[in-house]
Amino acid sequence: MAERFDRLEEQLEIITGLWETPEGKTFSFDGSYYALTESPALPKPAQRPRPPVLVGGHGLRRTPQIAARFADEYNIAFASPEQTGAAFGRVQDACRDTGRDPASLVYSAAQAMCCGRTGAELARRAAAAGPELSGMQASGLAGSPAQIVDKPGRFAAAGVSRGDFQSLDLHEPDHLERIASETMPPI
Repeated sequence: MAERFDRLEEQLEIITGLWETPEGKTFSFDGSYYALTESPALPKPAQRPRPPVLVGGHGLRRTPQIAARFADEYNIAFASPEQTGAAFGRVQDACRDTGRDPASLVYSAAQAMCCGRTGAELARRAAAAGPELSGMQASGLAGSPAQIVDKPGRFAAAGVSRGDFQSLDLHEPDHLERIASETMPPI
């Protein structure tokens, strides 16, 4: 695991270094796993100053450190609001340790959504999606429409400013309609 994090860190150093090297200049890097010598750092990305870097995960030490150093956005997936807030706190602490303003990151969460009007409908949809229903109910957005309505607010209170909601049951298009019509406020 340590080697994987070391490699990821070097990869992020390289890609951000290439993106941020001014045109006409070169970029060199000599790491433990990768080396570049006088790369012209071309072509440049169309997105300026560079594409955003999103770092995510549940890691307790290295993930927050890497997010603080490289990320524009930190994402945690499939965690309860309490776990999400704790993960955000670790990233914010890592930012402060490196002299970075924790508010300079976007904090996001990915959640599976599973909605059913009855227990049987909910169980059927959860089974089609794959994850255990009890786990989805405890940490995610699963339940009746009334049970789901307050959960995005709990994630917002934990610091989530962007949510990635996924419907894992792609066989029932009316599932998305149910979620949209019965759990989301009208626009």
